[in-house]
Amino acid sequence: MRKRTLLSLMALAPVVSACGFRLRGAPSFPFKTLYVQAPEGSPFTREVLRNLATAGGNLTVVLPPAKPDTAEATLQLLGERRQRIILAKTVSGQVREVELRLFARFRLVDQQGRVWLEDTELQQKREMSYSESLALAKDEEEAMLYRNMYSDLAQQLLRRLSAVHAPVDE
Repeated sequence: MRKRTLLSLMALAPVVSACGFRLRGAPSFPFKTLYVQAPEGSPFTREVLRNLATAGGNLTVVLPPAKPDTAEATLQLLGERRQRIILAKTVSGQVREVELRLFARFRLVDQQGRVWLEDTELQQKREMSYSESLALAKDEEEAMLYRNMYSDLAQQLLRRLSAVHAPVDE
């Protein structure tokens, strides 16, 4: 039985590798040092810094009080905002379903002030049901969804940073 399973897996191995599937792996950035200019205490800033620290590769992150000109590029986290939109109400006017939205803006410039990435806004949305009788549990669920969205946005930002190219001088 085990031999048959092993043989069938070996037969499928070329098919799986030929489909183009490949694990994402560690990102490689087109710069060696990155200065992060961001608001302190922001959940998005914490998540971006955590993702940069665990990204691996050859990237060195420079933080204040160091000067921005000590790094090849500067990531400017311009802001974030949350929205909570009511999608549905019951006949009696109680909230039944809400949509949570999270927006984050950033840009990337180099030492000479050339813009590598223009102001970019990333966004995430999540829908959740709501019940007044379960308000405490729903508040916890909302906090968990926001943490998840911050993590997703930080990962999107890292993928954008790894795909960016230096601006061409004109």
